[in-house]
Amino acid sequence: MSKEYYVYIMTNKSRTLYTGVTNNLMRRVYEHKNKLVPGLTNKYNIQFLVYYEAGNDINAAIVREKQIKGWLRSKKIALIDSVNPQWKDLSVEWDMSNIIVSENDESPPRK
Repeated sequence: MSKEYYVYIMTNKSRTLYTGVTNNLMRRVYEHKNKLVPGLTNKYNIQFLVYYEAGNDINAAIVREKQIKGWLRSKKIALIDSVNPQWKDLSVEWDMSNIIVSENDESPPRK
């Protein structure tokens, strides 16, 4: 059974963009929404999942995350607009009531 990895973009009401990578998208979005992640996402109230893509190669996911992070803001916006032109929160209908966050539940290591 192969594991899935996700590259995702989240935002806030002011459309500040945050790009990340994780092996558990639902848990990671829950962490952002509940301010369990210190740093930029907590400081800027990053709450809305507006883009994600999945794959089964962690190295490719990390490369893709770095690629997107290196883009101009306008290119990131075009990527989001291409699949989510209304910038709807893609996680709004997810049932996150059973999310368990533990110290062993981590995003993949950086290379």
